[in-house]
Amino acid sequence: MISEKMRKLTKNNSVIREMFEEGKRLEKIYGKENVFDFSLGNPNVPAPKEVKEAIIEILETEDTNFLHGYMSNSGYEDVREAIANNINAKQSTKFNYKNIIMTVGAASGLNIVLKSILNPKDEVIVFAPYFSEYNNYIENYDGIVEKVNPNLKDFMPNLEEFEKKINKKTKAVLINTPNNPTGVVYSEEVIIKLTNIMKKKEKEYNHEIYLISDEPYREIVYDEIKVPYVTKYYNNTIIVYSYSKSLSLPGERIGYVLIPNELKESEEMIEALTISNRIIGSVNAPSLIQRVIPYCLNSSVDIESYNRNRNLLYKIITENKLKCIKPQGAFYLFVKSPIEDDKEFCNIAKKYNLLFVPASSFGCSGYVRIAYCVSYEMIKKSEQAFKNLSKEFLN
Repeated sequence: MISEKMRKLTKNNSVIREMFEEGKRLEKIYGKENVFDFSLGNPNVPAPKEVKEAIIEILETEDTNFLHGYMSNSGYEDVREAIANNINAKQSTKFNYKNIIMTVGAASGLNIVLKSILNPKDEVIVFAPYFSEYNNYIENYDGIVEKVNPNLKDFMPNLEEFEKKINKKTKAVLINTPNNPTGVVYSEEVIIKLTNIMKKKEKEYNHEIYLISDEPYREIVYDEIKVPYVTKYYNNTIIVYSYSKSLSLPGERIGYVLIPNELKESEEMIEALTISNRIIGSVNAPSLIQRVIPYCLNSSVDIESYNRNRNLLYKIITENKLKCIKPQGAFYLFVKSPIEDDKEFCNIAKKYNLLFVPASSFGCSGYVRIAYCVSYEMIKKSEQAFKNLSKEFLN
């Protein structure tokens, strides 16, 4: 018999993955070219050429015992130093290798953070809509998810409700900007207001409240939008980052956690995170892909391809009388369902081989998430399916 905790988690299995599997089923029936799968945020833009070049050079030049051997659980020091220097150059910060812990992607990064900070019944505040796996991550360490309801006007954090919900049990606040699923980028004004509330509450309750910033989409932004670097606004900030999107490497599972020196007892936190890497079973981030990262720190995927997809899909959706805000970052459109039941809307869309994710799984019912990290040709070909879907609700 599986554990009670695991039984609960299996009941909450990812809706995103379920839709992805449904897409594969439909492809067998109708052919891959006739199924329009917008469910999974799996980058379709190729990794930069520097990734392949780096792998070849590393395999040909580095000592294999070193390359494939054990290392510090925090990762290679020279890799961490290169990442810290790159952040410093971009953000005018003063980090070094000690501030960086290499992780098996952002998911592993979030897990070692939560493992390190949560006691049973500690609360973590999230802003709806939010990435659905946050629930599982938090509850796995016996924490409690405290959801702030969505601001349906512009999907910036609902700060009025946030200030009311933050309390003496609050251990952390988890933000994600650019946001999955809305594509919204939290402005500097919003970050300042949010962190000012947190500073006030830290003093009121006389304990640290951590701000965890989950940033896998930091580089995927449009129209010269700037993403604030949160360590500049709040001392007890923890940055979680992944190269899955910026370098199109989701399957390589490589990222890091950054702990600024200003965070209270930062050295103890860094040690806890390093040990957590072992406890959750990752031990350390994969060695080869760690060695690749310094070669690619100034490389990026073709953002313009995502931007072209964004513009075309936004045009198709709005011309067919579906409502959504135009995303500033990431690669999702957050579309209002024309009926209250977003899951039923997704079921109806499947009649036209359109696959979306119901936003009730993101804590915001009545909407769907549409991932446009797909081929431009698929989006063009899906236009008639969107027209047919729209007609079903206009008639």
